[in-house]
Amino acid sequence: MTASTYRQALISKIEVPVTQGHVMVGSVRTSYLCSGSGAPVVCLHGAGAGAVTWYPTMGALSRHFQVIVPDIVGFGESDKPDAPYDRAFFAGWLKGFLAELAVSRAHLVGLSQGGAIALQFVLDNPEMVDRLVLVDAGGLGAKASLRSLLGMLWLNNFPSGLANRFYSRFILFNPANRDPDHARYSVAVLKGDGGKKAFRQGKGAAVSKIPESALRRITHDALIIWGEDDKLFPLGHGEAASKLLPNASFVRISKAGHLPLMDQPDIFNDAVVGFLTEGKWSKKQSPKSHVSHQAATPECQWSAMAER
Repeated sequence: MTASTYRQALISKIEVPVTQGHVMVGSVRTSYLCSGSGAPVVCLHGAGAGAVTWYPTMGALSRHFQVIVPDIVGFGESDKPDAPYDRAFFAGWLKGFLAELAVSRAHLVGLSQGGAIALQFVLDNPEMVDRLVLVDAGGLGAKASLRSLLGMLWLNNFPSGLANRFYSRFILFNPANRDPDHARYSVAVLKGDGGKKAFRQGKGAAVSKIPESALRRITHDALIIWGEDDKLFPLGHGEAASKLLPNASFVRISKAGHLPLMDQPDIFNDAVVGFLTEGKWSKKQSPKSHVSHQAATPECQWSAMAER
């Protein structure tokens, strides 16, 4: 089995039509997934695997929005150049990616390292972001425990199924909640050409702490979601950040770890859809009740660059 086989298996589980495409961002060939129509929502995965990390969420979001999910440079099927892999590098790449797709403004949803990238992007380009969702985000001062750090080092330097199973206990409340093909794809990407560059060359710079003074400048409506049992980035860092961002709300999800979208997909999706459509989240609401009031855009309109 190959990385592309695992990736395609995950895409097939999204249960809505998904466009697979690519664009050139400077010299970086960037792959992406897209589904749905409406106002654009850009989802940024964490420091592993790629766009298919969002397989539990793309379908729910695409009922209301045009969902654009890139393989961030250095991950997935995108190019993996020699680079600093710090927040400035990733934020610059993201701006170029959105320019290639002619997206001038979007909702931004960032998971883990993707959350740190989203924070840097909104600081650098506030006019390009509508609402902001941070999911167990990096950049907020959390430091991995010794055991989770050892697991991270093991997986990223000597990727294997065994290393992945060990590390999974630190990112999931219940490792069985993750589709096995996602675990396999994560390992396959790391074993591929350049798969270890982002980890080795970035050296954690992308998730280094963002100054509190900078966080206070983010005035966008924001939702911070955290798995209550996150063993990688403790819950308290998310709660503290919600008090720094002037217009942030905080949602904690029980029986969920660092990847609440996998541990508790229904609750997670309800929270994100509710916030992006209505600017709020309520446990009493269901995703089907939410209606987007934002201007629609054509469904995945970059067909010249895409393969369905």
